Amino acid sequence: VQLLESWGDSVQAGGSLRLSCAASVSTTSSYCIVCLRQVPGKERERVARNESVDSIDYGVSVKGRFTITEDNAKNTLYLQMDNLKPEDTGLDRCVAEPMWPVGYCSAGSWAQRYAYNYWSQGTQVTVSS
Repeated sequence: VQLLESWGDSVQAGGSLRLSCAASVSTTSSYCIVCLRQVPGKERERVARNESVDSIDYGVSVKGRFTITEDNAKNTLYLQMDNLKPEDTGLDRCVAEPMWPVGYCSAGSWAQRYAYNYWSQGTQVTVSS
């Protein structure tokens, strides 16, 4: 599975940005897609994931501000980021892991240090105050 992420950007606090993560294969009910944020010197942060067809998990710091949507015809997941804050600055990456059981992300795929199989190239998001 190859994951191609859209370019990030630099925005001011309070602004919005939408990232996309396009997979080379169909991910509908097959792959768990997790959005991560990496900042040097800090623990990797779980931003959001498509837990199942009917459920999305969001990290505590982004809940209420970020939204995941999926375009199954394009094998693409979108991360809409609103009301951005300087602490949202970081290297955003999407990762993929086969769903297990079928149709659901494993509990482990939301673990802090889970070893994902497939990674995007990453894109830098910078939010200035």
